[in-house]
Amino acid sequence: MRIHFIAIGGSAMHNLAIALHKKGFQVSGSDDVIFEPSSSRLARYGLLPEKMGWNPDNIRPDLDAVILGMHAFTDNPELLRAKELGLKIYSYPEYIYEQTKDKLRVVIGGSHGKTTITSMILHVLNYHKKDFDYLVGAQLEGFDTMVKVTAEAPVIIIEGDEYLASPIDRRPKFHLYKANIAVISGIAWDHINVFPTFEEYIQQFDLFINTIEPAGKLIYCQTDPVLNNLVNKSIAPVEKIGYSIPEHEIVHGITYLLPEHTALNVFGDHNLMNLSAAKLVCLQLGITPEGFDAAISSFKGAAKRLELLSSRGNTNVYKDFAHSPSKLKATIEAVKSQFESRKLVACIELHTFSSLNKNFLLQYENTMDMADEAIVYIDEKTFEHKKIEPFNNLDVQTAFNNRKLQFFNDALQLKTYLMNINFNNTNLLLMSSGNFGGLDLVKLARELNT
Repeated sequence: MRIHFIAIGGSAMHNLAIALHKKGFQVSGSDDVIFEPSSSRLARYGLLPEKMGWNPDNIRPDLDAVILGMHAFTDNPELLRAKELGLKIYSYPEYIYEQTKDKLRVVIGGSHGKTTITSMILHVLNYHKKDFDYLVGAQLEGFDTMVKVTAEAPVIIIEGDEYLASPIDRRPKFHLYKANIAVISGIAWDHINVFPTFEEYIQQFDLFINTIEPAGKLIYCQTDPVLNNLVNKSIAPVEKIGYSIPEHEIVHGITYLLPEHTALNVFGDHNLMNLSAAKLVCLQLGITPEGFDAAISSFKGAAKRLELLSSRGNTNVYKDFAHSPSKLKATIEAVKSQFESRKLVACIELHTFSSLNKNFLLQYENTMDMADEAIVYIDEKTFEHKKIEPFNNLDVQTAFNNRKLQFFNDALQLKTYLMNINFNNTNLLLMSSGNFGGLDLVKLARELNT
């Protein structure tokens, strides 16, 4: 098979390109810019384009398929040539389905927890030496790539994003996988640039339920009222299996599953909820409850999800991917509940299109109330890049309904402020889908005054 990737440098795209190369396909690709770690990974397998930019001559009549990434525009010259030649053009989720339609497909959807649930399932299957393919949205410890597609594996575990499939396919990605077993972790409005109303956003999950193969299974969080209502109304011909927080206890900062008293490396109600979903999936895949518990006890968490950067004395510093209102609130509550006797300094960088929308910003009301000190950072360059009118201190305090909240738009000023806090018996939580203006968070964690 000869496959060409337009916009090969994307996170999922370059991993799929590597996976198909390993499968024995002839893979080529192009992009106008490729950042790390995509560049090094592609180079390692001889897949890095010799020149950056688009070239219609890359599109030959003998190509079996062209895979189009979101980074490309609809007037991309390579895309136009592919259309002119009548070649088959796929989005990457379409091609994942094409390669796995004879496998059992497990698709993890939801506004939050997708990566963690998927990672937990992969960890357990790997622990028990099961053969499986996967697509996950983060680089995981013990896994060489974020995508694996083989001819032999009988099952694939897919993290199903609700964002659009490609520039010419406006369907959400998770609609295209046609799950045999589906998970919905919860519904909290996101991607307002694509789904401008909450009703439109909810509809995507209703449509997702209807894409599940007949007689398939839907595993869902029954404590989410919006999701619970949606599932109860659905007439899709699927088995519905609800889950909630499992029985547990916290002793000296460690969470234990009950009644077996299984010690966990992860914590927080949201992670326990994710664990329940992962366990139900694994039961469907032939893992016993005892086998799941034995494996999950060594799960350390997905990258950037409550990742421990530093632990010294009675001070922990965590990094987390939280950015939406629901994720922010859940992450703060998790750290505060796990260490009730410690103060919590919580700092979030607002970085996404949704979070920088002045109307959507109101969704953050009271989300940081459990933090002893709340800090919001927005890189002033982000406003320039996204061509959005900047927020001021009052805008942010009003939206979060927190007059004590500290607001920064300069990374060095934020660092100086943090360095002057006494972190004795205090945890620091740094949350962002960005990079805090280029701050070295690991170095910062080590240098904090404790």
